[in-house]
Amino acid sequence: MLKIWENYVTELYDRPNRPETLKVEPEEEVDKDKKGPYVLQSEVEKAIKEMRNRKATGDDDVPGDVLTLLGEGGLKIFTKLINTIYETEEWPNDFTEVTMIALKKKTSYKRQ
Repeated sequence: MLKIWENYVTELYDRPNRPETLKVEPEEEVDKDKKGPYVLQSEVEKAIKEMRNRKATGDDDVPGDVLTLLGEGGLKIFTKLINTIYETEEWPNDFTEVTMIALKKKTSYKRQ
């Protein structure tokens, strides 16, 4: 069962061009006055387009596919939300809660 779960999670998060490791300096080494640039709306739009479709909903019961329907105004608001989180360094509580449920993968078999 553990191997099935490992394969499922690996497949779920395996994306092309994904870095092997994410190198982030420790928080105490980051100069608060030298933060990087804000996230651009075009970057948010690109990330949404690269999301996999038809995945299970989260605790909010909203599928990720809904993000593709935001339109120009929704993208602007979503980008502002992302940059507010970046600037304040505070995540909304709803963003930090995750429920993971292991689902048995359908197996195909051939009749003989």
